[in-house]
Amino acid sequence: MSQPAAAKRLILIVDDDQLLLEFLGEILRHAGYETALANSAEVALQMVAQREPDLALLDIHMPGMSGLELAKRLHGETGVPFMFLSGSGDSESGKQAAAYGAVGYVVKPVDEGRLMPAFEAGLARADEIRQLRRTELNLNAALAAGRETSLAVGLLMGKFQTDRNTAFEVLRDHARSSRRKINEIASQLLLAEETLNGLHGAFLNRAKTK
Repeated sequence: MSQPAAAKRLILIVDDDQLLLEFLGEILRHAGYETALANSAEVALQMVAQREPDLALLDIHMPGMSGLELAKRLHGETGVPFMFLSGSGDSESGKQAAAYGAVGYVVKPVDEGRLMPAFEAGLARADEIRQLRRTELNLNAALAAGRETSLAVGLLMGKFQTDRNTAFEVLRDHARSSRRKINEIASQLLLAEETLNGLHGAFLNRAKTK
């Protein structure tokens, strides 16, 4: 029995230049992506409300709502990462894109040789951000659900001089690999630490009596 095909990544492209819009859509479809084309920010928001894309490629200068204004809406109201289409390739454009939370930007005029490397780098960065957000949500949920988990994460942070997310991920991965609940592993870890502390005290007392 054949396996179902993996769903294609959906890319939203927003530009008031219809020829450029279709050109970009053709390049990305040829590269294996599903595309949604919008010739205005208003149309783009309607599309996002129906289905959030994996990444949005936004023209900065458009009549009506600009790409920058659209980026603010996407950043504040959705989890959609975005890149900018810019008419300038100077460092100031890069700084402006970063300031709005963009994962990258593509310089006009666009050609396939420059578009795809910049686009794929932006998509990879968007995936990293999405994973970090998912990890943070999982961590906060786990810590809120169990005192043992919270204490165990703090214990691992101190023992291995690491950050909270890393400590939680290691604890979670160990629980998954042993097919046990994370709070069970946390309780076991805390019990082991308590036992070691008790043994440490016993060793100190024995040393004093010699």
